[in-house]
Amino acid sequence: MIIILLVVLLTAVMVLLLASGAFTKATYNEPWEKTYAQKFDDPRVQLAAHGLLAPSGHNMQPWKIQLDANANVFYLYADSTRLTPEVDPFARQTMVTQGAFLEYVSVAGEQLGYQTDIVLFPNGEYDENNLLESMNAMPVAKVTLTKTDAVPSGLYDALFLPDTNRAPYQDSPLTASQIAQLKAINTDPDLQLLVFEDEANRAALANIAVEGAKIESGLHRMNEESGKIFRANEREKNAYRYGYSVEGQGTSGFMKHVMQGLVTLFPAMNDEAASADLFVKSTQEAVAHTPAYAMILSNNNSRTEQVKSGMLYSKLVLTAHTLGIVMQPPSQALEEYPEMSALYQQIHAEYAPNGSTIQMFVRMGFATKSVPNSMRRDVNELLLP
Repeated sequence: MIIILLVVLLTAVMVLLLASGAFTKATYNEPWEKTYAQKFDDPRVQLAAHGLLAPSGHNMQPWKIQLDANANVFYLYADSTRLTPEVDPFARQTMVTQGAFLEYVSVAGEQLGYQTDIVLFPNGEYDENNLLESMNAMPVAKVTLTKTDAVPSGLYDALFLPDTNRAPYQDSPLTASQIAQLKAINTDPDLQLLVFEDEANRAALANIAVEGAKIESGLHRMNEESGKIFRANEREKNAYRYGYSVEGQGTSGFMKHVMQGLVTLFPAMNDEAASADLFVKSTQEAVAHTPAYAMILSNNNSRTEQVKSGMLYSKLVLTAHTLGIVMQPPSQALEEYPEMSALYQQIHAEYAPNGSTIQMFVRMGFATKSVPNSMRRDVNELLLP
């Protein structure tokens, strides 16, 4: 009887592993290897290969690169086919994501011996009445490279670390020195970088984060949009290389394949109600163990300031890594759709009373567990013909 049970158990495990694709090479992780960018001779492509490691809203990686006839110049465009219009109806998060890419490019350039001169919206900002057409026609940035001496960057190694850790954090507070170092990275007069560690603000912001999770998870169209970019197994992750997967909740190793196998074989396990309940509970657990929050505010909400906010966000993520700090943006309260408007107005009334716009809202702390890197596209997919 014991032998029969063991055979049944081993068979079940093998079925789950096969359904998960456990024996499939994870090509979606190749861009995280430090040798990946070295495969390309063009320094512009090398830098773009670093840029695609940057954080992006919903891991959509909405970047396109146009290599100029001038071998020292390339243009960054927002990819209008990779928007999430339900949660990001005005493409604000998409613009922040463009800035995140540019900052990673800048850090990589310093390390590899290239000065990167970045001009935002060289042909002007978008026509908001024809947004998609503008995205396709007008670059977010012109990047010009100048060969110089390589300067080891203290942030370079942090490019290869996960930008988001959704797990509960240690209860240890950030030190005054760490907070000062984080605040010091902002030198842009059009932006503000705020850090909150006192009990009153932590409680208030935790409540906002949980309320945002409840609102969003209760909306079918939001869950439907997220469901379309959920990758259930290794085969899907290799095929798409963007979007969500079980790693997003920190699941890795053997348990990752167990979960992927179960979700692949029994899709109802990942139904809307179950996913919504998990999202709210994980948010509640996360904010209960968060020693600090940070915000990035812009004086206005122009496309330029949205992009600059993304550059500052990447700098915040990378600097935090050098201090042993991880973060996660519980960004639902900043999303601009009707059901979220009351909470959006609340967080702005309490934390941006002068009319500025909160571009990023993140929780920060020291990790209790490491998390895997998320899927990344092949840099060649970013290149326009």
